Amino acid sequence: MTRTPVDVAVREAAALGEGPTWDPATRRLLWVDILNARVHTHDPATGRRTVMLTAQHVGAAKPRAGGGLVVNLRDGIGLYDPDGTFRWLVHDPVPGRRGNDAAVAPDGSLWAGTMRYDEAKGGGTLARIAPEGTATTVLPDLTVSNGTGWSPDGTLLYHADSPTRRIDVCRTDGEGLTGRRPFAVIEPDAGYPDGLTVDADGCVWVALWDGAAIRRYTPDGRLDRTVDLPVRRPTACAFGGPGLRDLFITTARTGLTRPHPLSGSLLVLPDAGRGLPGTPFGG
Repeated sequence: MTRTPVDVAVREAAALGEGPTWDPATRRLLWVDILNARVHTHDPATGRRTVMLTAQHVGAAKPRAGGGLVVNLRDGIGLYDPDGTFRWLVHDPVPGRRGNDAAVAPDGSLWAGTMRYDEAKGGGTLARIAPEGTATTVLPDLTVSNGTGWSPDGTLLYHADSPTRRIDVCRTDGEGLTGRRPFAVIEPDAGYPDGLTVDADGCVWVALWDGAAIRRYTPDGRLDRTVDLPVRRPTACAFGGPGLRDLFITTARTGLTRPHPLSGSLLVLPDAGRGLPGTPFGG
């Protein structure tokens, strides 16, 4: 286990912090508090931050190519224009279900996960949302659709259905998936795989819910680094900052009777590696 100093980027009491995403256009980090329906931004250079309320629980918020945000909400996929105007891109309400983690593919499509509030088995999906709004289910019958990321060449997709304790890998042509197989399996005493990111070397970094750690796996699925954290429930990680070298980590305090004082804060591992440039949503 690597003992790496962890800094606090934003001290916050988020119930369920999630989805850190670096926005190169504004040089800010986006992240959400799902259960408090908030989208946060953080400028590492100045420390300036903003908070925006959404009308529903928000599983993820990502930058759009023309400015504004695409958001994975309880009842579907919404768009915020730069002036704050909201409209639905995909309105698909299902009682008892909400949007969860999401990621933007190299081609500018949004891959958005869902889950049931009661975490019923098979109640979640992973769908590809084209920029014009066409939604295609690529992984059905999931439980808690979580971390999604692509290899540097875009030919592999990594995905975690958290209760399975697996990160799976699939071949992808940009629209569909084939050859799904286990990439890494998390031991029962090490927590559950949550949000993930892929670095410039093709290594997969994953947050371990209830595992108080971040792990990095090499492209062949070998565990080569573990960073322990002061909080029990890290939820996701993403590279940002100058040169995409700092690893930002969202955390949660929901469900904890005695949360650590930093539970719910945005943490950062300075100079942890080198991330891949992100792609804004094309819609």
